[in-house]
Amino acid sequence: MKRNGTLLNTRLNGFTHDDIGDEHVSTAVETPLRSDAFEMDDELKMELIEKHFTEIMHVLGLDLEDDSLKGTPYRVAKMYVQEIFSGLDPKNRPDIKLFENKYNYNEMLVEKEISFYSNCEHHFVPIIGKAHVAYISSGYVIGLSKIHRIVNYYAKRPQVQERMTMQIANELKRVLKTDDVAVVIDAEHLCVSSRGIEDTTSSTVTSHYSGKFAEDTHKQEFLQHIYQK
Repeated sequence: MKRNGTLLNTRLNGFTHDDIGDEHVSTAVETPLRSDAFEMDDELKMELIEKHFTEIMHVLGLDLEDDSLKGTPYRVAKMYVQEIFSGLDPKNRPDIKLFENKYNYNEMLVEKEISFYSNCEHHFVPIIGKAHVAYISSGYVIGLSKIHRIVNYYAKRPQVQERMTMQIANELKRVLKTDDVAVVIDAEHLCVSSRGIEDTTSSTVTSHYSGKFAEDTHKQEFLQHIYQK
């Protein structure tokens, strides 16, 4: 908010906007979306984002007549809608087919080092990391590539890492019809490394353990699998 030429850092529930961003405050497990979020089609969204990003570039003083810059607003709009924020739209939710566990494999299945790119919802800069996922079948299994698709569906939206961890875990439990799920995410936040404190060596680790993975034996076995070289 700007008043009398001064940018005000508005205080919300005891926090300023900067506090919320720098402390990585998350408000809910569900991504905060308006009720009319999907009434507008993708083409119109891209058109409006292109228009508004053009204005942002004008405010920054950039010359959009330059050959290198003139297509940037369109490229940004297309990237936002069709790529890096495509996980906001439920039509892009992975279609997961369950298969009966006919071979009766009853140990944990671990899919580790799943690469993902997300964006911090506080500053809209990248989060780059690896997800490690495990489950124990309750009688059903899914294709390995579907685990990657679930991770990337929830990554491709403005995110907070804690929320993303819970969303992936909840989706796996829903799809696989089991509570025996573990998720660990290890990620670098460019809002930490490229601005603010500018720490380029740290990473953030979040985890979720439920069902049998809440037991120390299963948890330790999972952690041994993901960290062994």
